[in-house]
This record gives sequence, C-alpha cells and structure tokens, in this order.
Amino acid sequence: MHVKLETLPAESVDAALTVTLLTPDTFETHPKKAVLQQAGFEAKEGQSCMLHEGGEFVAGVAAYEPDALRDAMAAASKTLCSFSYESAKISQYGIENTAAIVEGILLGSYRYTRYKSDAKPSKLKTFYLGSANHDGTSDDFETLQRTVYDAIVVANATNFTRDLVNTTPDDMKPSDLAIVSQSLADENGMSCDIYDELALDELNMNAMLSVARASAHKPRMIHLSYTPENPVATVSLIGKGLTYDSGGLSLKPAASMVTMKMDKAGACAVLGILKAVSELKLPVEVHGFIGAVENMIGGNAYKPDDVLFSRSGKTIEVRNTDAEGRLVLADVLSYAQDTVKADYLFDYATLTGACVVALGPYTTGLMGHNSTLKHSVYRAAESAGELVGALPFNPHLKKAIKSEIADVCNISNIPYGGAITAALFLDHFITDAMKEKWMHFDIAGPAYTESGWGVNPHGGTGAGVRTTVAFLRSLS
Repeated sequence: MHVKLETLPAESVDAALTVTLLTPDTFETHPKKAVLQQAGFEAKEGQSCMLHEGGEFVAGVAAYEPDALRDAMAAASKTLCSFSYESAKISQYGIENTAAIVEGILLGSYRYTRYKSDAKPSKLKTFYLGSANHDGTSDDFETLQRTVYDAIVVANATNFTRDLVNTTPDDMKPSDLAIVSQSLADENGMSCDIYDELALDELNMNAMLSVARASAHKPRMIHLSYTPENPVATVSLIGKGLTYDSGGLSLKPAASMVTMKMDKAGACAVLGILKAVSELKLPVEVHGFIGAVENMIGGNAYKPDDVLFSRSGKTIEVRNTDAEGRLVLADVLSYAQDTVKADYLFDYATLTGACVVALGPYTTGLMGHNSTLKHSVYRAAESAGELVGALPFNPHLKKAIKSEIADVCNISNIPYGGAITAALFLDHFITDAMKEKWMHFDIAGPAYTESGWGVNPHGGTGAGVRTTVAFLRSLS
C-alpha cells in the first residue's frame, strides 16, 4: 500500500473512502452522530463503524495522542484491506500524531502471504493524507512532508524485518541471511563483509562454531556498515541469528520447536534498523554484526559437559545446548568490540523464555549497567510506541552462573531469574571499556506473536526496530 501526502485538505482529495477518528467529545458534534448511534457506535476505544452509503469509516479513540491513533489506524487499515475500496483518505490530527497515523496504516495493512497458494492482494492501493487538520487548522507543510517520509521509511523497515522473521527455516538458512544482507547493503549504499566457516575458525569463533557443528547448513558472520560523513556517534548493533533452533542435544519438546523460525529475530531487527538508518541518512555511523547459525542434532553435535574456548579466551562450561544463542553472541560481541570503537553497543536476541515470564509477551527486557542509557532507550521506546521494561542486575544472580571447571557456565544453577542470568553471561564478554556503553535487548516476548495485538499481526513484529531508530535519531 502507498501512503501519499496531498497539498489539499482531505475533504478536497478524490478518494473512495474517508476515515474519521472520533473521541467521545468530538463524537458529540459529528454530523452523522444519530446514524452511528443507531449502529451502536459510542466512540469508545476499539470501536469502529462502516457507513458504506456515505463512504465513511469511523473509529473511536480515547484521545488524539500517538499510541491511541497508531493502534486505531492499524485496526482500521486491516479492516479496510478486506473491503473493495481502492483508495482512502484521512485528515491530519496534529503534526505530533502524523507519524503514528502513517505507521498505523502501513503496519496494520501488513500481510505475509509468501506461502499462500490462493493469496488475494488487497484492493486498497493508496491511502491519502490531507494537508490540514481535522479541526481546520494546518501545520508547516515541509515539516509535514519530512514527518510522513520518515514514518514511511520506519514502517517499511519494520515490515521488511517481519518478512525476514516469517520466512521458514528452509528458505532462510545462514547462507540465505548472508545473501539478504549483501543485497540490502548493495541497494542502500552500505558495505558488507561475510565470514564463512573457515574464516570463523581463523577468528577463533569457537563457541559459535560449536553451536553450528551439527547442522548441514554452515554458519556465517555478517558485518554491515553504514558510514556517513562526519558522524555524531558510532553504534554497534549485534543480532542473534539462529535461523532455526532445535535445542541441540538438549532437544526442545515438539510444541516448542514450532515458531523457532523466529529465533533469528534479533538479526532481522539489526537488518531492519540498518535499512531505516541508511534511508533516513542519519548522521550516525552504524555497524551491524550478525551471528547466523542453525542449532541441530547429530553425531558431531556439541554436548552438555563440553567446555568451549570462546574468541575472547574465556572458557564456557556447557550444561544445556538449548542455551545456544548466548554462545553465539559471546563470540560476535567479542569480535564487534575488537573491530569497531563504538559509543554504544546494543545486542538483540530472542534469548530467554524467562523474559516472557517476567514481563509478559508484549515487552522487551532491557538490561545493562548504565541507568542513564536505560532511561534514554526507554524514552525512545515510548516515543516509538514499543514497550520495554528494565530488569536489574545483582551480584547474587551472577554467582548462579559460576562454573567449577571453567570461567562461566552457560546456564544458571537456579531456576529463577533466567533472563537476568543470561544477560549476566553476556556481560562476561563485554570489555571494561564498554560496560557503560552496552545494552542488552531480550526480545523473546514481543518479537513474534500468534495472536495479533496493537499494530502487530500474526507472526514477526519487527520488535526493536522502531525503538532503536528513535534512539539513533535522538543522537543527531
């Protein structure tokens, strides 16, 4: 679907359908109030009503503020895509809400149909935005243009990420993820270095290689770089790219293996962020590092009781081969820190079910040492319409990953606080110089959903993309 900003007010734009957003207060003066009331519409949040005769779709919102409008437009967009209208239009609701409306339209209309043999494309092709507000006022048009463009870029990058997450394991192996990365780099003027199994061996990426050992599909490490002139900051993003996770010899239950295509969501988020950053041309140097691996079983699989020698030189006692993502991240984090001197170091991973238990399925777990940085990320998430929650480090939980035979154990010796102990494991591979610059995003909860919510349909959500882009924009 295309979103197009017009130079005319919405009432002067030629479109088949008008979308109107009403609060309980503005509903009182709507000219079709009586007809809407007959249909049971009360302008409550989540309510909508289609007046086919007048070509108007009306949706209720609690207030004219970004989160409410983003969700309302996502629901409206999804509904309108099931009708036969080819175009729709909407007025502005204040420039502070324009990005949310655009994102709602594009995120709500998302559908993943690659594997549908009878997929029917939506007839709704264009969504027009009027230049004036619903109350007759207007904002600076050039600012409006930039706001709409930026919102389209971010929404499309989020949908791009969703496509990657939703792609099945057989169609998105480590080598395929590398091809996608190279294509993105070529299209968006970035550089891309891809390291195969032999190169990883030369780099002493032994923990990562151990996870990959039993798979027929060999691992890749991917390094993408967006390097503008005179950057205001340098940021390294690290993504967990488990293109499929069987659990290894610590085999997952059958039901838990379904949806494991989403275990690459951290890597996909890094690609989506780089897509947005390069298209927005932000004055921030951004490096993306991805560990693309498949965790399978076989006669040469790594085992519980193995001790792995990581790239950093620290040794890891393996007690569970299903705690594999942190092993991959350990080596990739080490390589990223050795390669790029960054002002910020963020990693993204569907790392622990424990984070879902702690925060629920909608919220990203945020962990690190720097409270000021946590608050900055929190503000970015709030402005982007994503949910994050901080989980605290403490020395008592750090003792739970102590190993008697190696430097650290890959799982805790207690059944609680698993999201935090996983992050504390990663902390072993963060250098002292980077401790205050590092932030860990556990996106296990919001990265994939089997029951749509807010702007998110079934499947991959693109969690982390909008928050990180908002944070990077704040640096400039």
